[in-house]
Amino acid sequence: MKPPVIFYFDFSSPYSYIANEWLGALAARHGRRVQHQAILLGATFQVAELKSPVSYPLKREYSLRDFERSARFEGLPYALPPVFPIPTQNAARVFWWLSETRGEQAAAAWATAGLRALFTAGVPLNEPDALKALAVRHGLDGSECERVWNDPQWKARLKRANDEAIGAGVFGAPFIVIDGEPFWGNDRRPQIERWLAQGPF
Repeated sequence: MKPPVIFYFDFSSPYSYIANEWLGALAARHGRRVQHQAILLGATFQVAELKSPVSYPLKREYSLRDFERSARFEGLPYALPPVFPIPTQNAARVFWWLSETRGEQAAAAWATAGLRALFTAGVPLNEPDALKALAVRHGLDGSECERVWNDPQWKARLKRANDEAIGAGVFGAPFIVIDGEPFWGNDRRPQIERWLAQGPF
């Protein structure tokens, strides 16, 4: 069994949304599964002394244009959320709860649901009522999810995920690791495809 493709993502990352839509099928064609890892970019940015690209006046308009263009290039629906970026720690805590209590597939399905909700329908994942409603539509118990994201156990689990990602050299999202080789960004798809097809180049 080939090792998994490790996919670090943030629910508030447009490029994570886009990469999540193509990575699973690409990995499967090469006999791999994707291991999702929910993180918070704010934690990695702090260590890397970075900020969101939309925080820089000179880069903001280009970045917003590129988010939309990149989604359009992949044939994906996309709408910039009314408020962007937003904190997504609660969605990420639910992810880790699902991962450790119901398995990787359940967590990956939640990741897809959250990313699509934010970047196609503008669902404000940072608002408890909106996140609970999304959980219910996803077949989860909204009140249980609210208890999860307020639970110190799952707060600590997300912090550990952030710390482990930083320890692995992750500084942005999507950040994809294949056989120990890191690839940063949705635009690394051609290199990822070649690596999966033929190995190191």
